[in-house]
Amino acid sequence: MNSLLHDYATGVLRNPEPPCLSLYQPTHRHHPDNQQDPIRFRNLLKALEQSLRESYPAQDARALLRQFEDLAQDRAFWNCTLGGLAVLAAPGVFHVYNLPRSVPELAVVADSFHIKPLIRFVQSADRYHVLGVSRQKISFFEGNRDALEEVDLDPAVPRIPSEAPRGEAKEFHLSAWASSAGSPGVHYSEGSKSNIEDNAATRFLRAVDRAILEHYSRPVRLPLILAALPENQSFFRAISRNPFLLPDGVDMHPDAMSRNDLRERAWRRMEPHYRARLAGLIEMFAAARSKELGDDDVERVAASAAAARVGTLLTEADRHIPGRINPETGEVSLGGDAVDDVLDDLAELVLKNGGQVVIVPNEHMPTQTGVAAIYRF
Repeated sequence: MNSLLHDYATGVLRNPEPPCLSLYQPTHRHHPDNQQDPIRFRNLLKALEQSLRESYPAQDARALLRQFEDLAQDRAFWNCTLGGLAVLAAPGVFHVYNLPRSVPELAVVADSFHIKPLIRFVQSADRYHVLGVSRQKISFFEGNRDALEEVDLDPAVPRIPSEAPRGEAKEFHLSAWASSAGSPGVHYSEGSKSNIEDNAATRFLRAVDRAILEHYSRPVRLPLILAALPENQSFFRAISRNPFLLPDGVDMHPDAMSRNDLRERAWRRMEPHYRARLAGLIEMFAAARSKELGDDDVERVAASAAAARVGTLLTEADRHIPGRINPETGEVSLGGDAVDDVLDDLAELVLKNGGQVVIVPNEHMPTQTGVAAIYRF
């Protein structure tokens, strides 16, 4: 299973060699509902094959579709699905993402991947991480106001103390002891058993803190909520260097509550920060527009995105504008295939040029056009 966070942050979904195959479908978590999922997948696969043969007749269709067929027959995979599925394929590329929420069915072959559903998962303003901590193990989750799912952690993140990197400096304690001749001496040791355990826990959680920052917090810049008993809250916060760690955590370990209870408690910590972030972005847009550094006209924003002027783009969550954008010139062509979406192309263009995209709920969108751009210059 591929990591959507990693792939999105490192840009591996951008600029693939065409043809690019994008398949999305809703899935089910439990039996018997999930029995229909492989059947729906095969139907979408047939649509992909037909579109591929029509649009790229010279392409070796079987080579591109072989991994889709293997996935369709993987019983273990279909027993572990969540709310939605995304599969993206191109020559030399095959990415599978289990998604926590449902997505509309889609099977499309084009010159680039259709990634707007993935942008919504990665860029929505209400997303957060939860780190569950004890001195013996960690757990890690990604969620929003509606859902919370455990993350299959990168191998670089230690889950238990034995997986922490070796060779970190040990903390030695100075103690007096009597020499064999009876004279006092000085002995350097690791101290008592409790000190040894504290040192091991410190090394473990420092390694966790660094790895979470490097592989998760820094790439996607999501707020991090700590879920741990009060004593472990204090212990971890004393060593953490993660600037995305929120000051208020959940004072229980995730193992001690249901997933839904953890989501509700985490969202209570997250909601004030979410509302503050939205308000801040809207204020930034208003201030930028007053200085002619903000715009809500789709065609002007598209041209500015092509020129790498857009630093921050707000797009309305459920708005769809049929059409395409020429990535070289920013020219907008409205209409065409119903799958093509100007906002999808616009988001990709902003991301490609180093800007940030934030998906904003309809009720909080500060414009009527579905876009609000803050320019760099």
